[in-house]
Amino acid sequence: NAHIEGGALHITATPDGADQHQCWYGKCQYTSARLQTKGKFDQHLGRFEARIQVPQGQGIWPAFWMLGNDIDDIGWPTCGEIDIMENIGKEPATLHGSLHGPGYSGGQPLTGQVSLEGGGKLADEYHLYTVEWEADAIRFYLDDELYETQTPNDVPGGAMWVFDHPFFMLLNVA
Repeated sequence: NAHIEGGALHITATPDGADQHQCWYGKCQYTSARLQTKGKFDQHLGRFEARIQVPQGQGIWPAFWMLGNDIDDIGWPTCGEIDIMENIGKEPATLHGSLHGPGYSGGQPLTGQVSLEGGGKLADEYHLYTVEWEADAIRFYLDDELYETQTPNDVPGGAMWVFDHPFFMLLNVA
């Protein structure tokens, strides 16, 4: 489900072979790919970006994201998660960027979104998805335009800012 074609990485979701796997909801309906740099590359702070043309369609959920490299030791969400780009198929024009940590995870992350103007869809062309990660702020960009900033002051009372260690990168289509 992942291959290079024309100099670009393609990740596809397909029903081929899906019935051979068990998913949390029962028999799988599709297979896809998740690429990660765990054990090969991780970093704390800096600029992380990718030029991506997302797929489109109901039920498709492409993502470019990061997880704390200590996930195997302390689990999720304590390790932290930075969602640089998530596009939910039913919202073709909307980009979501989120931070997950203890006390602000799952359906209640620190999050922001931006939508393309004029009815454009993210899948219509390539876009540049970026985070700039500093010790006291994480900034989210679409095509070099800032749309969200999260800081330790945004973390709910009693919760921890867990973005103080290296993270590895992931790219997938769910």
